[in-house]
Amino acid sequence: MTLRDRFTVVGRQTDCHVFEGDGTRPVSEENMRVKYVPERVELPEEVGEWRREIEAEENRREAAGEPHRWNNPRFAVRRLVVSRTHTTEDPVATLTLCDADYYDFLATSINLDRRQRNGLTLRQQYLEGKDLLDVPPFMFCSFGINVAVETGKDRKMLFSRRSARVAGPNKAKWNSSANEGLASNHDLSPDGRVSLHAAARRALREELAVLDSDEVDLELLGFGLDVRNNQWAAFFRAVLTGLSEEDLRVRWSRGVEDKWEHDGHAFVDADPESVLRFVRDQPEEAWTPCAPALFYLALVRGAVRARGGDPDARYEVEASEHAVLADGDDEDAFV
Repeated sequence: MTLRDRFTVVGRQTDCHVFEGDGTRPVSEENMRVKYVPERVELPEEVGEWRREIEAEENRREAAGEPHRWNNPRFAVRRLVVSRTHTTEDPVATLTLCDADYYDFLATSINLDRRQRNGLTLRQQYLEGKDLLDVPPFMFCSFGINVAVETGKDRKMLFSRRSARVAGPNKAKWNSSANEGLASNHDLSPDGRVSLHAAARRALREELAVLDSDEVDLELLGFGLDVRNNQWAAFFRAVLTGLSEEDLRVRWSRGVEDKWEHDGHAFVDADPESVLRFVRDQPEEAWTPCAPALFYLALVRGAVRARGGDPDARYEVEASEHAVLADGDDEDAFV
């Protein structure tokens, strides 16, 4: 599969390719299989040179007392394979990971369009026209957990804006409610197991102060690929059954583990028209590539569950999108 169509919402084509999932049925925790291979990813010689440049510069910044990016253990994605169960055809996903670190990720992610000595960019050599299953693992030294959060007590959807101080291309943009990269020091158990659902709970705790004791209705909706920055993402929907906007804001005022990662939040009524109108009203360039797709799939899942699991409920969200687009056209007519 070399076709990487891009998710479109409220008339905008994003830089997100939805690899699996349409919001109508989740990947259950037992059907999400993660295989960990304890072998380090291999970088080509020239990319290894770029990595050493990054490491030297960050070490210099740290020694000088300047803001710097610290290294931490990550995973590289060897492959992601999606299949179905034999009888009910429920989705089954198998993710195979090996070892990498943050500097490996930076060496590729910020250099996708840097020309190599052979005259080709990494994007040209390893990505363009290639099947995702044929892309070498060193090109995927990050796997992101993205969670769309809805409060249960007052039914608000939460949007988080990444801080301008965070590293990478998505700083100062509207993003998922909570976002974390899989990291072996946090997400690899002593017996070699990795749980995406546990990583999603970690993201909720570290970024939003949602405690392990809080009741969370958590579902894995599917997977996307940020084709602009070449990063895999898992899409989760989380309903915080016993919490409201006010509850969360009070908690944040008392401190959050990774509070510095966000510089703003927006709570929007969780009905499709309100959420999609918020997506439309923010400038297109103010969004990370995959956030609009995540929230759309979360809306679909909410509609499907509200109708007892009827997958046709996705068309209710589509109808709301048409209404938002028509509303925008009417506003334009009076400008």
